Amino acid sequence: MSQYRILIEANDEKGLVHKVSSIFYGYDLNILSNSEYVDNENNKFFMRSVVDGIVDGVELEKSINDILPSKSTVRVIYPKKKNIIIMATKELHALGDILIRHEAGELEANILAVVSNYDALESLVSKFDIPYITISHEGLERPAHESKIIEYIDSFEDVDYIVLAKYMRILTPRFVETYKDKIINIHHSFLPAFIGANPYKQAYDRGVKIIGATAHFVNNNLDEGPIIAQEVIHVDHAYSWKDMQRSGKDVEKVVLSRALKLALEDRIFVFANKTVIF
Repeated sequence: MSQYRILIEANDEKGLVHKVSSIFYGYDLNILSNSEYVDNENNKFFMRSVVDGIVDGVELEKSINDILPSKSTVRVIYPKKKNIIIMATKELHALGDILIRHEAGELEANILAVVSNYDALESLVSKFDIPYITISHEGLERPAHESKIIEYIDSFEDVDYIVLAKYMRILTPRFVETYKDKIINIHHSFLPAFIGANPYKQAYDRGVKIIGATAHFVNNNLDEGPIIAQEVIHVDHAYSWKDMQRSGKDVEKVVLSRALKLALEDRIFVFANKTVIF
């Protein structure tokens, strides 16, 4: 017996859950879990099912498509470890957390490599027997530097996600479009507040009482991509902005790893610059 994840996005109409469940029954598939949501404002239906049994995935996908409204999207996914590349600069807390969780078997992922524009993190990554490549930006315009990164990433046959574990360079539209809906970033702020550089200093100057972190997909609007996960902690007047930064790092690494886990388990739908997460 094999497990499959079925992800469905369609225009909403009555009876969709019944119709899809009938397809599963017809193929003698057992439903292990099922979640659905209707966005009434946009008349959109989302459904994630986990089933087990013996079935041809292509045939199952076609059968489900046949009973759905036009312009629906169906993905039948055989669960397996996804391939990821991590990009980082000099900070190690977010990267280190992912490496430890990977080593502990908590993530359904193969880390193909860690890519950085500095060699500062190589000693850390080498402890986990994962390839580390430094692609320096020194003396290069941003497009030329990114071309070298793209060339390296594309040397792998299949990359499911690129994880920006505190990669502190703004990506060009070309890079973002090349890996559309595949780039996950951690922003050291509770978005949409304090976009851009040094949000902890911005938060301190504003006198906030909570700080947080946001993991999101990257698009061409700085720090405005679809949000995957967020978390906050309380601070008070006694915190300097550097105290906030130190506390914030703990939140950042947890939120990024949580968002990555959701992506690896195929729990995220992206729609209208928002996410539906099961």
